[in-house]
Amino acid sequence: MVTERRWRCLIRRPERVAARAAEAAGGACTVVLGSDAAVRRLNARHRGRNAPTNVLTFDPAAPGLPGEIVLALETVRREARAAAKRPAAHLAHLVVHGVLHLRGHDHHGAGEARRMEMAEARLLHRLGLPNPWRAA
Repeated sequence: MVTERRWRCLIRRPERVAARAAEAAGGACTVVLGSDAAVRRLNARHRGRNAPTNVLTFDPAAPGLPGEIVLALETVRREARAAAKRPAAHLAHLVVHGVLHLRGHDHHGAGEARRMEMAEARLLHRLGLPNPWRAA
C-alpha cells in the first residue's frame, strides 16, 4: 500500500518490489510505504520514540491476520544514498528484515543479529540483490 506518493518517484513500481521481497521471505503481511512524518507518529505512539525510523513492524492484530510493515520514505532514501545502494534494493532489504521480525527473528544479541543478517543476505540473493552487509 503506497500512502506516500513520492515512493513512485524514487522507485519504479515500489509495491511490486515490496511484494516480491515479502514473498521471498515467506511472509503474508501488509506493507505500507509511508512518509517519515507518518512513521514518526507511529513510532511515538507505539514505541515511545518521537523520531522516524526506516521500518516498523507490527505483529498481527489477531490470529490469522497478517502483520504489518511500515517504511519511511525519507529515511529509506537517505540511508540508500549514504550507503551508495539502489533505493529499490534497500527497500527490498528492509521488507525482508520486517518479515523476518514477523517470523520471530530478532537482533538484540550478537548471535541473533548475525543469524538474522545471514538470513537477509540469503533471501536477497534469491531476489538477485547484493548482500547489504558487504561493503560496496
